[in-house]
Amino acid sequence: MKRVFLVLMLAGLTSPLMAQDPIELSEVLIRGANYQYLDAVDHSVAPMTVKYLEKEAALFRAEGGNLYEDMYDTYTVSFFIPDGKIVAMYDRDDRIVKTIERYKNVQLPSDVRAIIKINYPDWTIVRDVYHVNYNEGTETLKYFMIKLENGNKTLRVKIDDQGNYL
Repeated sequence: MKRVFLVLMLAGLTSPLMAQDPIELSEVLIRGANYQYLDAVDHSVAPMTVKYLEKEAALFRAEGGNLYEDMYDTYTVSFFIPDGKIVAMYDRDDRIVKTIERYKNVQLPSDVRAIIKINYPDWTIVRDVYHVNYNEGTETLKYFMIKLENGNKTLRVKIDDQGNYL
């Protein structure tokens, strides 16, 4: 009983010592990421390089520079990696208004590979280019331009990300 009383007494004496004085923080401006853009271009099976570059474009912020053209309320920024690029148009609030994206030789989604294998069984995929065209307020266009070869024959196919021919 004496130990319980002693422990409670020590806890009661030490708890006020752990209290901190309130600290006033300066005002912080929190900007939302370009979630509309990220939702529109979301492709769950896209390669990491595509996702990385799209995330970089979504998180870009103009740091105090005057990037705007006098005639327009937008500015353009280009993002590059060895296998792809994004040209993004931003408004004055750093929100993405439009993008044009192009990625070379990405891993094709399983739906697209299956369609190619079924419809072109003896053909080999030589090259592919993944295109994404985002425009705020309209449907995002995502498609693959695929070059196929069979001996001396060459064929180019345009397929959307769901496996539908365009």
